[in-house]
Amino acid sequence: MSVASPAYFEIIDFIAAGTTPDAVAHFRPSPDAQQRVAELIEGEKAARLSPEEKAELDHFMELEHIMRMAKARARQILSCGR
Repeated sequence: MSVASPAYFEIIDFIAAGTTPDAVAHFRPSPDAQQRVAELIEGEKAARLSPEEKAELDHFMELEHIMRMAKARARQILSCGR
């Protein structure tokens, strides 16, 4: 991976520190990471992203998908009382 966004490192740090289903269900990227992703999305809409920025956005989108799946599973675990 040549380019990694702040959101990418936040998620890696979150996982590496250990977590609980409740923490997964409530995880949110920092405002700075959210702002960076918003900038990348706007850049993509305007067709002005560099290849590195496109790769950064693609990595975020992959992580977003994984986190959505993890959050759904965490909510299932919490609803079952595990």
